[in-house]
Order: sequence, then C-alpha cells, then structure tokens
Amino acid sequence: MSRNPPAVRALVRTATLLLLTAFVPGPAPANDDFLDTHPAGQFTLRVKWDGQYVVGITRVSGLIRRTEVVTPRGGGDPNMARKAPGLTTYDPIVLERRLTNDAEFERWANKVWNFGSGLGAEISLQDFRKDIRIELFNEADQMAMAFNVYRCWPSDHVVIGEMGTDGSDVPMEVLVLQYEGWERDYTVAAPH
Repeated sequence: MSRNPPAVRALVRTATLLLLTAFVPGPAPANDDFLDTHPAGQFTLRVKWDGQYVVGITRVSGLIRRTEVVTPRGGGDPNMARKAPGLTTYDPIVLERRLTNDAEFERWANKVWNFGSGLGAEISLQDFRKDIRIELFNEADQMAMAFNVYRCWPSDHVVIGEMGTDGSDVPMEVLVLQYEGWERDYTVAAPH
C-alpha cells in the first residue's frame, strides 16, 4: 500500500505535468499518458566523431555554458548597478568508458601531444580539433535529442584511472574535451 493518499499522488502528478509542460514548446497535452510518453524519461547516449560512433561510452558530463555578468557604469550614471552579458565560456566535457581495445580516445589525444614522435611532430595542428555529436535515445532506441559540439580537442586523457589492488575495480578510460560551443540539433524531432 502506498504511503501517500490518492489526493496527494494526484497533486504531485499535476504539479509534475505543469513543470514538464513549462519546458515543452506548443500546447500542453490533453491526456494523462503524457508523463509516460514524454521523451524526458530514461535515455541512452551515443557519441560520434569522424562520422563514427565511439565504442563503449558510459558517461558524458553535462553541456554547460556560462556567461559572465558585467556591471558597466558610465561616468554620469547614478550609483546603480546595470547588468550586461560578458564573456561566454563552456565547461569541459568529460567522456568515460570502460577500458577497451578500441583506441579512439588515445588516437585523438595523441594528435594533441604524442610523446616520442620526434621534434616538431608531437602535435597535429592540422586535425587535432573535431566536431562531435552527442545523441540521446529513448527506451525504444529512437533518437530523441542531439547536440553538436564544435572545435573540440582533448586536454586530458586518463588510461586506467584509479584502481585498487583487490581486483574489485573496473579499469576506466577518460577523455576530457575542451570546445568552443554547442547547439541543439532542432531537426531531430521528439519521437511520439
């Protein structure tokens, strides 16, 4: 038996519906099945670069954009703060996966710095930056959203990660990407 009475459950369901519809363009859905069919449920994700999906990625950090707030003030302005947007920056993206034989993380990291490759050949200025695509799929394996991330390059590459000696840890590989912007691909329509 549920600890919440039916009236409380109905109130929570209505509040959740109102919150979800506040972020969905278009008219609010007329049926109660909206909560079950809205694409804000469970997702799996895939990351693609060079036109290929990268094997085994299990976690991607958030896409975060921050715009600095500046307070300009002219010489004759009264003592009052005005606010305006300043410099916009993007937090790095962290990709994680179990250690595999796939060498895509390492190949890309080696384009930024390849130890022992010889003087002048340590970095590949020609192609160390890539555009990547992050795709989210619903439970029915239908693409629900996609984001394009531009001019990425790996600043950190962790091959094994922290592990204990007792054998209970899973070796992880991590790639940290710096980038210059992202945008949602609005041509990807939410599945119905």
